[in-house]
Amino acid sequence: MMAEPKKVAIVQSSYIPWRGYFDMIAKADLFVLYDVVQYTKRDWRNRNKIKTAAGDKWLTIPVRTSHRQFQRINQAEVVPAIWADKHLKSFEVNYRKARYFDQTMEWLVPLYSDLKEQRQLSIINKSLIKALCQQLSISTPIIEAEDFQIIGHRSQALLSILQQIEGVTHYISGPAAKAYLDEELFNNQNIKVDWMDYADYPIYDQLFPPFSPKVSIVDLLFNEGPNSRYYLKRQSPK
Repeated sequence: MMAEPKKVAIVQSSYIPWRGYFDMIAKADLFVLYDVVQYTKRDWRNRNKIKTAAGDKWLTIPVRTSHRQFQRINQAEVVPAIWADKHLKSFEVNYRKARYFDQTMEWLVPLYSDLKEQRQLSIINKSLIKALCQQLSISTPIIEAEDFQIIGHRSQALLSILQQIEGVTHYISGPAAKAYLDEELFNNQNIKVDWMDYADYPIYDQLFPPFSPKVSIVDLLFNEGPNSRYYLKRQSPK
């Protein structure tokens, strides 16, 4: 049994996610990485966007998908390549004029160097998410869904995880899940569903206007550094 969290979020890992992802982590007492579900191509699992002078740019970790259409996220294998060096170079080229470039690269460079030989996408994502949480002063424990006995599919599978965690009163979910989540199923077990609202995050001092709101969290860290945590809230620190 876990140590009595009240609010729990269960979400698939993503590569250097946007700030809404970290806002969800910050609102939870426990965050479960749900990498036991099917890996989806052309999704956020292995790629994300940064801001450049030419507009938003994708940074992608190459993953083996041929003849693996049913693989889970935690089975996804990274293709041996120089993706980490390429992504660091993209950070350097596009953020070198950002106010907190040096401070951010100081911890990003050794982290990417440690991960560039890693072949499991899920481990790469988890390592980066935890490091990014540390930079954002988010202390929410992060664990993995494979530590649980999962029963059923979709809503039932999520509920089966929550029922193995002591003291859960709220399940935090992204708004996209409204299309399929059986909210009544949770209510019947005295678990309230809290829906994330991603509207109205404050604008920060971003390079290359106009402002682009849904790029990777690294964009925020390069531009706002130690002030970044304030921009997860719907109010400006200024």
